[in-house]
Amino acid sequence: MRIAYQGEPGAYSEAAAFRFQPNADVLPCESFESVFAAVANETVTHGILPIENTIGGTIHRNYDLLLQYELPIIGEVKLPIVHNLLALAGTDRSELRRVYSHPQGLAQCERFLRTLDNVEIVATYDTAGSAKMIRDGQLKHTGAIASVRAAEVFGLSILQAGVQDFTVNTTRFLVIGKNQTPSDTANKTTIVFTVPNDAGALFKALSVFALRDIDMTKLESRPIPERPFEYLFYADLSAAREELSCERALMHLAEFAPSLRTLGSYRRWEDPGEVS
Repeated sequence: MRIAYQGEPGAYSEAAAFRFQPNADVLPCESFESVFAAVANETVTHGILPIENTIGGTIHRNYDLLLQYELPIIGEVKLPIVHNLLALAGTDRSELRRVYSHPQGLAQCERFLRTLDNVEIVATYDTAGSAKMIRDGQLKHTGAIASVRAAEVFGLSILQAGVQDFTVNTTRFLVIGKNQTPSDTANKTTIVFTVPNDAGALFKALSVFALRDIDMTKLESRPIPERPFEYLFYADLSAAREELSCERALMHLAEFAPSLRTLGSYRRWEDPGEVS
């Protein structure tokens, strides 16, 4: 299995790829779009993408790309995230004048960053990439918010560990593939749909699942660019697409939803010790 991820070695997406498949061959990519392209072009067998974080919220761009590329979701991974303040060896925290990280990394450490006086906060393309920039440029007075592995890969020191705003900080990743293969273990389905601009239309859409006791674990709206102030709705359902109740719910929804598409049916991530 070869898995593409966005970022440099030491990125959290790389750690998620190894959590999904410990023996995977991994391919770092510059952007989320590059991950989708690598799967579409069959440069890799799978791609892994962050979709939401318990502090920073949703990574909206990846919802848009799921619709654009039509590559099915075949799995998910939940990864605990521990952020650290890194810098060149010998640097004291008081010497820092700027801190680099990916926007999500910065958002997840906002309270900590406010404690740094006279420090410029700079958004970059990647957490581990920020560590690489410091190593490659031998940037003094510069820190990065990144993983312990990024510190090891790029030879930086950890000035302070665990700087995220909340101890429990988890990112959920989606795994995409070229083809959706039927799975006897699938117990989760992701769909995207639209509803008419009528009173109660969204309530009616959600009721098709409530009436069949199907738990909706996430509902996310995204604007439709060519149709101002109209929206796509992405939903995660706690049921396999092939389950009779789910099939009937989706058939019911299709009767009045102008558009409906299944993005994937897969097994939800279960941490060790978690009861399914």
